[in-house]
Amino acid sequence: MKIPFISKGSKNVIPLVRLVGTIATGGGRQKNLNLAGVEEALEKAFEMEKAPAVALSINSPGGSPVQSHLIYRKIRYLSKQHNKPVLAFVEDVAASGGYMIAIAGDEIIADESSIIGSIGVVMASFGFDKLIKEYGVDRRVYTAGKNKVTLDPFLPEDEKAVEHLKTLQLDIHAHFIDLVEMRRRKLVDPDENEIFTGKFWTGRPAKQLGLIDGIGSLEESIKNRFGEKAKIKLMNPPKKSPFDLLSSKLEPADIANGITEALEGYALKKGAGL
Repeated sequence: MKIPFISKGSKNVIPLVRLVGTIATGGGRQKNLNLAGVEEALEKAFEMEKAPAVALSINSPGGSPVQSHLIYRKIRYLSKQHNKPVLAFVEDVAASGGYMIAIAGDEIIADESSIIGSIGVVMASFGFDKLIKEYGVDRRVYTAGKNKVTLDPFLPEDEKAVEHLKTLQLDIHAHFIDLVEMRRRKLVDPDENEIFTGKFWTGRPAKQLGLIDGIGSLEESIKNRFGEKAKIKLMNPPKKSPFDLLSSKLEPADIANGITEALEGYALKKGAGL
């Protein structure tokens, strides 16, 4: 859907939905990004009849492939239902599942230093079987169904279980690739540029590869497209609790950890992650 340029004299209000955090169900001290948490804000944004477009601000290293796709589908559904184009703006990172959400935008704009890509699937774990053997610990698990416990970190690695896991990962990866190819018609030959290998790039190389459409900031881009009088209306402002205030000194470390996870490829503890 083409995003229009509006007369500079117009007083447009552009609804903005922030999509921030590791993509996973549930919450915690650092609130996760999932459909349940942003659905209401997305609906309100698209229901603003006079708004010429909806803006998304994305900052996520990825996570759950299911929640990533649910958010993607919700954005595309609302865009078609209300006939409104979507502008996606990347902050620090839109990697893995974060990039899946970004491609729900009709245009993607990022900073030169933003991290883009990591189109792949990952699952990480540890092996403790040698450790518990050394300390004389017995692992006792009782199941009905021979495949009920697979890839138990306290048991030696099972080749058949690993093969099955890789089959699942390939299926999720293929779905991710299909979405990217459908939404990003400007992609430079993926086979020649390792686009679907899990590799990631900063803003300018990502633009050259067709992963994004432009370099810039949210406010600058909104003003250029919709006029100097255009206003941005945040639909889901962050809610501060007393605990947030007490833990505010930890935020820089949390941000650093999030970026590190994005660069390494975020892995969910209980399943394959994007």
